[in-house]
Amino acid sequence: MAKVLYITANPKAEEQSFSLSVGRAFLDAYRKEKPEDEIVHLDLYQIDIPYIDTDVFSGWGKLQQGKAFDQLSADEKAKVARINELTDQFVAADKYVFVTPMWNFSFPPRVKAYIDNICIAGKTFKYTANGAVGLLTDKKALHIQARGGVYSEGPAKEIEFGDRFLRAIFQFIGITDADTLVIEGMAQMPDKAQQIKEKAISGAADKAKWFAKEPVRV
Repeated sequence: MAKVLYITANPKAEEQSFSLSVGRAFLDAYRKEKPEDEIVHLDLYQIDIPYIDTDVFSGWGKLQQGKAFDQLSADEKAKVARINELTDQFVAADKYVFVTPMWNFSFPPRVKAYIDNICIAGKTFKYTANGAVGLLTDKKALHIQARGGVYSEGPAKEIEFGDRFLRAIFQFIGITDADTLVIEGMAQMPDKAQQIKEKAISGAADKAKWFAKEPVRV
């Protein structure tokens, strides 16, 4: 049995969101493929995600100096402990699904805050004489992204940073078996929005079959 983190970052209701609707279709298809797997939903708009701020750096600094956790301030304790909790949860999972809309060529800021919480040296990557090396080499990841315009081709392809960033993070922490399911063009071609959505939902079933397979290490 695998543990799947289903990570969403959209304040809209599911029926109002292309990304969440396609994500739901993916989950339904995946459950048919792997009914025994545990799926944990993390709604990044509903959980506590600390920002890497003065308290966090101060708390980390004290711990690196050999001070006990109890010697941290209340804010330092709360934030450092929460970051550890989120990182440990991420490491303990086997597969990850990120579901995001494109906002201003990237993704909602809650996603970046979450990434900052799970890219922790010694847990998801380590430093070596040859640079950083990812530690999550036996994991699998999928990014489901909705884009109002078309960014998969032409000049616009160069200003799509959300999926490119996530794929870079996957590589950085060692996840090489990763893929993307894109829903795009709904705002640009509103008369075809339903058709685009239906095509993506069909594609979600195919991605579920791929996601059900064991991760491939490169």
